Amino acid sequence: MVFGGTKTPAMALTNGLANASIPTWEPGNLMSRWLKTIFVTILFATLSGCGGSKVMLHDPTIPEPLIDQMPITVVARFPEEFDNFVHEEQVIGKEKWTIDLGQANKLLFTQLFGSMFSDFSVIANDADARSLPIDALIEPSIDAFEFSVPNQSQTDEFAVWIRYRIKIFDNEGVQIANWPIAAYGKSQTTTFGGDNALRRAAVLAMRDAAALIIMQMDKETGISELSAARARQEEAPPTNLPAEENLQSTAAEEPPDDSL
Repeated sequence: MVFGGTKTPAMALTNGLANASIPTWEPGNLMSRWLKTIFVTILFATLSGCGGSKVMLHDPTIPEPLIDQMPITVVARFPEEFDNFVHEEQVIGKEKWTIDLGQANKLLFTQLFGSMFSDFSVIANDADARSLPIDALIEPSIDAFEFSVPNQSQTDEFAVWIRYRIKIFDNEGVQIANWPIAAYGKSQTTTFGGDNALRRAAVLAMRDAAALIIMQMDKETGISELSAARARQEEAPPTNLPAEENLQSTAAEEPPDDSL
């Protein structure tokens, strides 16, 4: 069995697949043909593994929720890593995947909270909300992000899991809720194919989180009660009056002296 040609496999990788020279074998030798097939397979696998897939999300809008807004004043503060979330993972034996959510989280939660509360706005991620005339501050974050591709699950589906966390603070900066939310989405390659299927699964996971927030947020956090608590604070009379006012009040209430 004689190998011909002058280029080695390493040189072929360097020059690219288009310019790669596949070694030749003696014609009619079945073993040579088998080795040639193995060589080409390894070459393609190596080159494809050098790259990777990058999936980017843009605006995962949700349908306008048909709900009654809570009559409270709320602001949201989005941390930097939430506002620009990127997940990278090397699938064992396969290519590297990068999922860039970009500002998709911020866009989705801004739309969601704007639909849920009668007065809602977004503040800078380093702003102090304690001086603002609000009932609550919401600060969401991402605890974990996971996904699976078809060759891992042995199905034709991409799946995405996201675990969000929502912290809620009252108008004095006291944390009143710390709520974890597990969301899930999946999409079939037969419907969308490749990167688009993974993108679709991520969007569905985010929408799943939005649905859970709409249905369970007040029950899990009691956020609607903060407006009533703030009103009671503003209406409560002062407990310590100045000394002069106390004396005047006492004098006015004393009965006249009939002995005079």
